[in-house]
Amino acid sequence: MQAQPGDRIVIRSAHVGEPDREGQILEVHGRDGTPPYVVRWSADGHEGLVFPGPDTQIHHSLTT
Repeated sequence: MQAQPGDRIVIRSAHVGEPDREGQILEVHGRDGTPPYVVRWSADGHEGLVFPGPDTQIHHSLTT
């Protein structure tokens, strides 16, 4: 998994009825765009360090 600041991250809910988590990647701490990432979550603006699992999708930003 690779990302860059500005990309969107979506973590699919593991439970029926729970919403997916969506946010913006602010920082990339791994080599060559690999995790962990600092993410600002859309729902509440909370920022945190994320080690994404297999239920995660990255939507790449169109800007460079």
